[in-house]
Amino acid sequence: MTDNHNFDVIIIGGSYAGLSAAMALGRSLRNVLIIDSGLPCNRQTPHSHNFITQDGEKPGTIAAKAKAQVLNYNTVKFHTGLAVSGEKIENGFEITTQKGEAFKAKKLIFATGIKDIMPSIKGFSECWGISAIHCPYCHGYEFRNQKTGIMANGEKAFHIASLVNNLTNSVTVLTSGKADFNAEQLAKLNKHNIKVAETEITEIEHENGHIKNVVFSDGNKLDFTAVYAAVPFTQHSDIPVSLGCELTEQGYIRVNNFQKTTLEGVFACGDNTAMMRSVANAVYSGNLTGAMVNKELTDEQF
Repeated sequence: MTDNHNFDVIIIGGSYAGLSAAMALGRSLRNVLIIDSGLPCNRQTPHSHNFITQDGEKPGTIAAKAKAQVLNYNTVKFHTGLAVSGEKIENGFEITTQKGEAFKAKKLIFATGIKDIMPSIKGFSECWGISAIHCPYCHGYEFRNQKTGIMANGEKAFHIASLVNNLTNSVTVLTSGKADFNAEQLAKLNKHNIKVAETEITEIEHENGHIKNVVFSDGNKLDFTAVYAAVPFTQHSDIPVSLGCELTEQGYIRVNNFQKTTLEGVFACGDNTAMMRSVANAVYSGNLTGAMVNKELTDEQF
């Protein structure tokens, strides 16, 4: 049995991916510490979708149920706090929290997610995750047959438009500047009656996060029920990079097919590693990560 500061595995991030990894490890009797700050990126989202058995459930409810089930395994501990630094030590790693608490483990799992960078558009952040949305698979059905905007340009906008076109016949691409489409893309947008508005967006008028109008710099407005937005992101935690983990060109933590990073002994899972940003994918990648970390520990000890 471990003491309160030494573990087989430390998991940083206690949402869907981290809890899923912890369950796999707890079921293998590994001594695990989950460190979580309690601020999941989907905290404004009212309902989670496209995850069988939990379709339409509140994200917080799913996470709370998962946490309760994971902590039934008595080798798994949960620590509320913000991990701020990490270092390689002999036989493992040491993680320090914002309050100066230090914990050691043989292996690390980063399930820290990503941080969305909100555009400087009045009202946008209040709508994010409610009616300003990122994924047709997670949210599109709920806004089917509704007036829909797409805040993006170029290839990203074209891709989202192609998916959303199957959900509603009222789509407008909002480029906030000169549109960046080639002739073939423009022809397809025109074929499907998808409009393009190039005027800069200055504000989103809303009621409790539910979009009413998009306001442009020339004073004109367009009413929408939902707006897809391709916003940039950064890693939620800078510890992986500070330790030496490589990122991909897109800014995700680079992992192999078994969720192992480029740094020996360190794994990552969930939104910080993949473009497929969903609860279902986070749970899957966490489950795989837990199994792979357990295998690595087994190979070293058996």
